[in-house]
Amino acid sequence: MGNTNKIVILVTASNKKEAEIIAKLLIEERLAACVNIVPTISSIYSWEGKVHHENESLMLIKTTRDMFDHVNEKVEAIHSYDTVEIISLEITQGSTKYLQWIDQSIKN
Repeated sequence: MGNTNKIVILVTASNKKEAEIIAKLLIEERLAACVNIVPTISSIYSWEGKVHHENESLMLIKTTRDMFDHVNEKVEAIHSYDTVEIISLEITQGSTKYLQWIDQSIKN
């Protein structure tokens, strides 16, 4: 299978609870087919001229390219961060059944 219209959106959250709230909303509103949550990641980053080291949670959001703007808008509206990490990675190949399930799980 060649290029698809499917993406994985990576979003960090301040903690698992915030990630779960965001994930549930995205699934309920059919903006994503699945959200995996990695409960604790160690993030080292530069912010306002200082190096920070924090524990965060990471969401792996499976959806389509057409849904990116909707997911982005929803996440930014409820997220606790002023500057939210919301980046997408293309899914260029995948199981046919899984990719079809993504299509069936989100709104058209």
